[in-house]
Amino acid sequence: MYKYKSGLFNFKIDHLAEEIPAVLVYNGISHVVMMVTPYNLDLFAIGFSLSEGIVNNYNDILGIDIKHNEHGIEIQVDISSRCFEKLKIKKRGITGRTGCGICGIEQLNQISQSNIKPVPFTQKIDLKKIDYAIKQLNMYQPIGKTTHCTHVAAFINIHGELLYGYEDIGRHVALDKLLGHISQTNRNGAILISSRASYEIVQKSAMCFIEVIFAISAATTLAVKIAEKYNVTLVGFAKPGCYTIYTHPQRLI
Repeated sequence: MYKYKSGLFNFKIDHLAEEIPAVLVYNGISHVVMMVTPYNLDLFAIGFSLSEGIVNNYNDILGIDIKHNEHGIEIQVDISSRCFEKLKIKKRGITGRTGCGICGIEQLNQISQSNIKPVPFTQKIDLKKIDYAIKQLNMYQPIGKTTHCTHVAAFINIHGELLYGYEDIGRHVALDKLLGHISQTNRNGAILISSRASYEIVQKSAMCFIEVIFAISAATTLAVKIAEKYNVTLVGFAKPGCYTIYTHPQRLI
């Protein structure tokens, strides 16, 4: 590629993030195409299935098979017959985006899912312990360090330790990868995202019983409304020593 600076064109070698279409196929039926960074796709399939309410828990997923072809990636997910019948009734056929499209709904009244239960109040998090985790967030963003075009979603335990994280060109996909991991481990802690907090970030997290969300950027009005409704503590503009708390501050000390 070429870089233009100070009136001169210079050839340079640069790094680009991969953006590949991936189709999620449930029990042989194509469900949705998402644009993804092609890593940790098994976790993405688990997290997407849980956060979209396709399955009720991790045990409803019977198997995952990932196949690459000339057109992209096919993620075949086998789910329980009960969940598959529910999925067929729900009737979805959508094209995912890396940007701001609303994935998987046909009517405006479907934006707020009715099957989400308010999360309980079981945790207390010391904000002073979160400062170091925020400073370390980019350690889980190796592609982003060289390309400057990925998002990262990471998990912080109640002691403020950054335990693991996942990146992707799409912030929702990065979150789904993280939720796929969390579903198999201890949920006591908070998630930290490098992006803004949109309504879908909050809704997906609430579906997976996440109590606290820290976002590096701002929250939207709908995100705050949904966080309030489902008892999620939503924090924006997260920087060491400085936080904007939108909802349910009682979990923070």
